[in-house]
Amino acid sequence: MRASRLSTVGTAIALGLALLAGTAGAQTAPPTRDDIVGKLNHFEEAAEVDLPALKQQVMERAKARIKNDPGPVNRPLIAPDLARLPTFNAQIQFDADTPIIQPASYQTVGRIADALVHSSLLPYTFLIVGHVESNSKTREANAILSQRRADAIRDVLVNTFKISTKRLHPIGLGEEQFLDRAKPTSAANGQLQIQTYAKVPEEAHPAATPAPAAKKPAKKR
Repeated sequence: MRASRLSTVGTAIALGLALLAGTAGAQTAPPTRDDIVGKLNHFEEAAEVDLPALKQQVMERAKARIKNDPGPVNRPLIAPDLARLPTFNAQIQFDADTPIIQPASYQTVGRIADALVHSSLLPYTFLIVGHVESNSKTREANAILSQRRADAIRDVLVNTFKISTKRLHPIGLGEEQFLDRAKPTSAANGQLQIQTYAKVPEEAHPAATPAPAAKKPAKKR
């Protein structure tokens, strides 16, 4: 009888561990293409954001030593208009303090590529937005790292998956636009965002080349 009870308890423990493992696997499973498409295909209007100017503002603010800086929790968003764009938050793992993508995240990057060539998303351009959680590094170092990571994702999408570079705009926001402002050191602030940014500009059709004027016959002398 005792052996039977021990066997039953052991079975229950094994089932519990299996369920926990299954739950953990479900949480870390990469998104599907349709998950990503569903997040990004609700575009309404482009955000009024000057990307070159925003890059400069990020670096200037990250470098500044403001005496009355409110701190990471209360620091104002540097580009609040981005918050209204359709967004997919990607859990991309990088090697520490580098833009090197870890192999565990290759599948997620591939799914992003699959989504961007879906028929419903082909008419649009996208932002690749890098973020970094608050840590022991300077804000300037984190701003630079976030830009390098956004650039790295763009490069893989272009070079490996042949997504047009004209459709991808990498921008690193460092610590200047936390995704979880209440917890600046949270890993959630290290997520990378894909955002539907604008419609692909129509290619200007080249003007028709005028037909050469007919040559007049030479006058007889």
